[in-house]
Amino acid sequence: MGTLDVLNMIFAFIISFVFTFAATPLVRRLAFKIGAIDVPRDKRRMHKKPTPRIGGLAIVFGFLVATLCFTDMSRQLAGTLCGAAIIVALGIIDDCNALDAKFKFLVQIVAALVVVFVGDIKIDVFTNPNIFSNDPYWVLPPWLSVAVTVIWIVFITNAVNFIDGLDGLAAGVSAIMSVSLVFIAIRVGEASIATLGIALMGSCFGFLPFNFNPAKIFMGDTGSTFLGFMLATLSIQGVFKSYAVISFAVPLLILGLPLFDASFAMIRRMAKGQSPMIADRGHLHHRLIDMGFSQKQTVFILYAISGVLGIAAVLLAESGALRALLLLICVLIFLLIGSLLGKNSYVHHIEKHEDEGENTEVKKDEQN
Repeated sequence: MGTLDVLNMIFAFIISFVFTFAATPLVRRLAFKIGAIDVPRDKRRMHKKPTPRIGGLAIVFGFLVATLCFTDMSRQLAGTLCGAAIIVALGIIDDCNALDAKFKFLVQIVAALVVVFVGDIKIDVFTNPNIFSNDPYWVLPPWLSVAVTVIWIVFITNAVNFIDGLDGLAAGVSAIMSVSLVFIAIRVGEASIATLGIALMGSCFGFLPFNFNPAKIFMGDTGSTFLGFMLATLSIQGVFKSYAVISFAVPLLILGLPLFDASFAMIRRMAKGQSPMIADRGHLHHRLIDMGFSQKQTVFILYAISGVLGIAAVLLAESGALRALLLLICVLIFLLIGSLLGKNSYVHHIEKHEDEGENTEVKKDEQN
């Protein structure tokens, strides 16, 4: 990786940051004009007043300018941008007029297939699950490679969307995950992937000043699904291809926070007989809020968790003998967090309802 590559990365960050920062107020005005406003109508919403969304347009704009200026167009990039265009168009429509979850899911699958067939981007190698085999690699058959890739892209796209529930959370966590992807891409000499990751990071940082609590604008599905889509495709190109021996471990750690939250949410909903795509108030950030943390405290706690996982991913890719230990520790941390959050949130929920019941009885006695 030469001096020109380093300069491209530096300028990609600056340009994406500046253009996103400059475009966000303009997008905010546009949101008011077209009625793309998020009005809090239920307890799941954490904001108290109507707030413009589609802020993700500014993120997309800053990223696109930096990408076109400082990266060479390739088949992989063309496929990625075509798929991203579908995701962004879907997000804009959804932010203006709520779409059916099943329809969005189908369109996301189409966008992922565009990445696979137009961009020729696939997950085709895993660590061999057979511990008795001398071959460390397991090459997937073409049909399974396509299926795994589509599932990965669609799942990450929705996972990042799921964590977009507090001011600054999705943008900050996406920036942190981008940093980890950039470090690994640089380490393996993938300059183009590193530049894309830095452009994505710069766009997130450019948007954050307007999105911190209290937010002046939300990124909406336009931004959260775009960030998830890009992180998913970049992880395939920059991590899976270069670290096939450790397979899912590194990208799972980098994207661990939204992956864990989305998995936990879907399992919880299906256990209740609900659609896994239905919105609820059981995400990690909701549970931390229910435990008594403020919005800002919750956001910084989740930033810290994402940062630790990102560092662990980089170390895992470099450490050799420590790989298994690091992975085990991270898994145990996630299991501990999940059990604590689930237990404390449940206890808080029961106590809250008991208090409400007592207050109701007192009011009835007073009325009598």
